[in-house]
Order: sequence, then structure tokens, then C-alpha cells
Amino acid sequence: MPEDRSCRILIVGGGIAGLSAAYRLGQARRQGAPIDESLVEAADRVGGVIRTDRVEGCLVEAGPDSFLREKPEAAALAREFGLGDSLLGSNDSTRRTYILQKGRLQPLPDGLLLMVPTRVWPVIATPLIPWSSKLAMAREWLTGRAPGGPAPDGDESVASFIGRHFGSGMLDHITEPLLAGVYGGDSASLSVRSVLGRFRQMEEKHGSLTRAALTLRKAAAGAHPASIFMTLRDGLGSLVDGLETRIEPGRVALRQRVVRLESTPDADGGPRYRAVFKDGAVREADRVILALPAWASAALLAEIDPALSDQLARIPYSSALTVALAYDGRLRARLPRGFGFLVPRSERRSLLACTFVHAKFDHRAPADRALLRCFLGGPDGAEILNASDAEIVLKVREELRSILDIGDQPLSSRVYRWPRSMAQYTVGHADRLRAIEARLAAHPGLYLAGNAYGGIGIPDVIRSGAIAARAACAGLAVEPAVSQPLGKEAGA
Repeated sequence: MPEDRSCRILIVGGGIAGLSAAYRLGQARRQGAPIDESLVEAADRVGGVIRTDRVEGCLVEAGPDSFLREKPEAAALAREFGLGDSLLGSNDSTRRTYILQKGRLQPLPDGLLLMVPTRVWPVIATPLIPWSSKLAMAREWLTGRAPGGPAPDGDESVASFIGRHFGSGMLDHITEPLLAGVYGGDSASLSVRSVLGRFRQMEEKHGSLTRAALTLRKAAAGAHPASIFMTLRDGLGSLVDGLETRIEPGRVALRQRVVRLESTPDADGGPRYRAVFKDGAVREADRVILALPAWASAALLAEIDPALSDQLARIPYSSALTVALAYDGRLRARLPRGFGFLVPRSERRSLLACTFVHAKFDHRAPADRALLRCFLGGPDGAEILNASDAEIVLKVREELRSILDIGDQPLSSRVYRWPRSMAQYTVGHADRLRAIEARLAAHPGLYLAGNAYGGIGIPDVIRSGAIAARAACAGLAVEPAVSQPLGKEAGA
């Protein structure tokens, strides 16, 4: 690249990862970095799966509704935009989650660290877990090792990991529905190292997960419990708005679909990329950030590097669908006290989960409204995305009538489809990331960001965009200050 020309950086994809990258690159340019950044997005809006609507006086999240407090990137970004006073924790004083079991809602036992018990009596008393799993927990705690045997060499599935420690009862009735609500995936396929890396480390250190969880509980004794989840008063869309308004006008182009990426050396022998658009237009760039689902990046890179394309295509995705239903506020008194319920696969329902939004967070619905958000899709439910909105709402209402005895006509309904949106960290995911990084090393100036690499949560994806921005500025006068490699495991 000639020294008298700015480095042209093209970001493909306007989800939260691409916006994060564009924002950090803009900061670097204003601080003196010789770059000329631009972002293109195929849709008619930025934000990807993050979208906030107002319906019947209610604040409706079309995609994710919150992020983990313990991961700092999203909250830090909100504070950077002056939104610190808008950060909200979930109403954990009333937090209770139910599991559907044989058509009835049973409360999730108190004192579970995801699926590991930290209190004895609630686990003994719950009808959710069979006695075989309760006995497995006792043996695990007493012996200091998993009753099902030691960890295998290398990676293993979440189902294998939980089964070794607590048996199939815990897996079927607790772990599976909890993970389905987060990943929309199958525990028999998900990687324990990439999804539950923290628990694998607990096993390596303590042998018994129960002993490890009890140790953590003792260490936290006396500390003021903070809410697990956080959001923004005006919805997560305000975070997207904050990013969008801080990116200079003219640097974001909507309805611009890239269909192919080409690579040719420039006059100095360095890499130069050509993005070919659906309408035949071509844009050249010195460096490119693909802030896309892995499958979409795989399609663009098929000609540049078939091996890299193949590795990216090996990362599977599941689809998700959310249905928001607003009701008259009198429904609140008829709902179970808590945040909502999860549905195990064994119940053979279309619903994966239902959140009582008005109870989980403040400022989501006025007092005269009740707001429910239902989730469908996952590995067994992709076909429902092809149904009409009316058919989907009818199916959801039938299941709510069966589970909660709700026959009321909703005041409004909204259906949101998110096809192939949730990256699945299946067994061997960490090895795939290493293979991807090895192939990327052969393509200077090419970077990846999104939920397929270092975690699926909003903070993880924000961090991935910032990491890509810093990498794209490598060797220039100013680099955005971020850390952590592309392949940082989500559960670590």
C-alpha cells in the first residue's frame, strides 16, 4: 500500500460485531490512524438480531433481551455512550424459573449453579430430578470424582460430561432445557470445552463439580448478590443506536450484498481484496473484516481459499423464532410467580421456553399489560420457520392454553424469525478455530468477527468486533486498545 494513501478497510456485516469494529476503527482514525473504513450491510437496517420495538405500550425485544453481567464489554460500551444510568439488572428478588414436566410446571431448585447443586435440600426435594441422579450427585460429592468415570482425552459433548457426573435425569430435565434456551442446540453435540469450559476446569481442579460449586458458594458468602442478567431501560436497540450514531454519516451503506470476495496482490506485492456485490458493483479494500455468520463468510471465501471456506462451513447453526404476545394486565395475577418456564425435548412441544417479560425486567410493560415472549426453533424445530405468522401464533396460543390455561385473546402479537443465526459450538469446535486461524495466517488483511468464534453472547460479539478492528489496524500509527485472541473459548 502506498505510504501517501489511507488504508482502506471494508467491514462486511452490520450486526453488533460489525458495528463494534466500525466504531473502534473510527476512533482510531480520529486519533491519527491512516485508515478509511466503511461498512456494508445486506439488510435495510443495522443491528442484526438485536432489535427493539414498541407494541401496545410494551418494549419488545425481537432477539436477545439481555447479557451476562459478568462479561463487561456490553455494559462498558453502554457507559461509554452515556447510557450507564440506563443499565438495568433483572428482578432477581422474584426470580424463579419453571421446568415443564409431564405437562406441569415444576420450579427449578434453588441453589443451582447452572446445573450443579450448591444447596442440598432443594435438590433432594425437587420432583424434577429422579433418585438415580440424586444418588449420583451424592456419590460425586462424597468420592470427589464423577461416578461415570474420568474425563476422556480431548473434547467431549455436554451430554457426556453431565451424564458422567449426574446421570441422564439431570441431563434431560435440567441441563438440556437450560442450554436450549441459550444455544438452541443439542447437548449431545455441543462441546463441553467450548460451551462449559468453566465447568471442565472445575472438574480438573476438584474432581467433583458439587465440591467445586460449594467452594465457590463459600467464597461468595456475605457478598451482596448481583443480578445475573443486565439490559438497558430502553432496550438493547439503544446500544445499536449508540453505535450507529457514533459512526460518521456516509460510512455505512445498507442494502449492499457482497456475493464474492477476490484477492489479488497490489503493486507492492501486498494483498488487495475486491468485494463483488449482487448488483455487479466492485469495491477494492486493503483489509477486510467479515462480520458475518461463519456459513456466510464461507460462501464469500470459496474462491480465495477453499480449505478455509470448508472449515468455516463446518460450524453449524440453528435457527430461532420469537413470538411476543401482549395481554391485558389482569393476566399477571394468573401467571406463576417468576420469570417464565423452559420446556425439555421429552415434552414434545414446539415451545422451547416462555419468558414473563413484565416480571423479569422493569420498564418492559405498563401496569395494565402483561408481556410474554415465546421461543421456538432449535435443532428439532427449524421447519416451523416456514409456517405463516398466523399459524405460528395459533400454535403458541394452543400450547400456552395447555400449559398455563391462558385462553385470552392477545391484544397484539409479533413474530420474529432468525434463520441460521445461532452458532453451535459442537465437539471439536476449538480445533476448528485453530484450523481457521492457521488458514487466515495465509491471508494478511483478512479478519473474522461474530458469534461463531469467541462466544455467542452480546459482550462476546462486541469484543470480537473490537479484536478484528485492532487486528486490521496492525502496523499503523494507532491501534484500538482491545485484547483476547479470536479463539478464546466461550465457557472459559
